[in-house]
Parts: sequence; structure tokens; C-alpha cells
Amino acid sequence: MDLDLSGKRALVCGASQGLGEACARQLAQQGAEVVVLARTAEKLERVCQTLAAEQGQAHSYIAVDASDTPALAAAVAAELENGPLHIWVNNTGGPAPGPASAAAPEAYANAFGQHLIAAQTLLQLLLPGMRSAGYGRILNVLSTSVKAPIPNLGVSNSIRAAMANWAKTLAGELAVDGITVNNVLPGLTQTARLDSLMAHIADTSGRSVEQVAEGMRAGIPVRRFGEPEEFANAVGFLASPAAAFINGINLPVDGGSTGSL
Repeated sequence: MDLDLSGKRALVCGASQGLGEACARQLAQQGAEVVVLARTAEKLERVCQTLAAEQGQAHSYIAVDASDTPALAAAVAAELENGPLHIWVNNTGGPAPGPASAAAPEAYANAFGQHLIAAQTLLQLLLPGMRSAGYGRILNVLSTSVKAPIPNLGVSNSIRAAMANWAKTLAGELAVDGITVNNVLPGLTQTARLDSLMAHIADTSGRSVEQVAEGMRAGIPVRRFGEPEEFANAVGFLASPAAAFINGINLPVDGGSTGSL
């Protein structure tokens, strides 16, 4: 099985912690030169130093607020002067929790801009290099809500569904150029995002965080939360040459908790 990414360059968004950082580490382990992107330079510098120490490669970072689309576009365009980016892990923090009916209209507009508009902007910057190389892997980190909406995540459920259909459309358009587009759907994974969600549920339900966690784990067939590295394993495979014929899918990495195929 060919998992080697030597000679490939990867852009990993939201890479200062959690799933993004784990994906950056996995791609570096497979031989890719990784460019990590998030808001905080200090955190990104630490990630790059860790990757270099572990893999002996040169990696770099882009410190930019992804919600500022013009700044995001300018920063990525500048990085492309160093060469094309063949792999893109499109990972963006989710909207705040809450019921769909209570969300302000602006919350939906902001989520659409932060996710779909920003993604479309980056797509059009990255595509020429991928096409020229005849190799592209676009991996969207979404949510299992793509398959079944998650209670109390109204805005997130809505924008994730929009992103999934955007990706499926692209998968049909770009495959002829050697570019695959897939969505990887994390279930309940031990990250700061999960900690925040559990704290919110605890505050609004009168339960302790541990009681909330216990209830969540009970709904996962493997009876535990996932680890970021387990999610990154799936991303690493889909980014590799071995996954060239896998295109346009939603892959849950959730311990079997999604109640649909």
C-alpha cells in the first residue's frame, strides 16, 4: 500500500491544536512538507518545531484569522510562491452550540462566510497547482451531523450540510484532473471543542461535566471518546496515493455512533 507523501506539500488548517495538529503530524510522518495554518503564531511555531524534531523535515506556518477572507487569501497566495500545495485539510472551528430556532440570522450568515466562502476562496487558489501536478487531495473536516443532525447544534448542522454538498459537487468536477474530494466526519473526539460542548450542556442541564461525558460515552458502541490520532489516521490514508479511487465520500470516524450507513 502506497502511503508515501514524499515530495508533496500539505496545507492543514486549524492546525494549532486538536484534530488539525494531529493531521499535520500524520501527514508529516508520511513524508509530506506541511504548512500549518491558524490564528496564533506562537502555537503554530510550537507545532512546526515538534514536527521538525520528530520527522527531521522543514515545515512552515501561516498565522491568519480564517474568518478574514481577504487576509486568508493573501497569506495563502504568498505561500504558493514557494510551490504548489497538493493536499488540503480544510478544518475550521464549528459555530457556537444552541438550538436552530434561537440562532440569530447573523449567526448563519457568519458561518456561511467562515466556512463556505472561505473554502471556495482557498479552493480557487489551490486548484492550479493541484491540476499542474496531476495530484490533489481535498479533505474537509466536517461532522457526523452530515448524516444525522446533532441536537443543540443548529447552525453547525446547517453549514456542515452545505459544505458536504459543495464537496460532493466538486468531487464530480475535479476527479478527471487527479484531484479527489472527501469529507471526514469526526465523532466525539477528545479535543477542546468537545470539552466546550460538554461544559455548555452541563451548564444548561444542571448536570456535572462528568455526568454529561458519561452519557455521551454510553451512546458510542466502543464506549469511549476517540483520540485525535485515530481521526488523523483516516485523513492520512485518504491523502495518500493508495486512496486515488476513493472520491466524494463522507467517512465517519466515530466508533460506530452514527445511526445511519
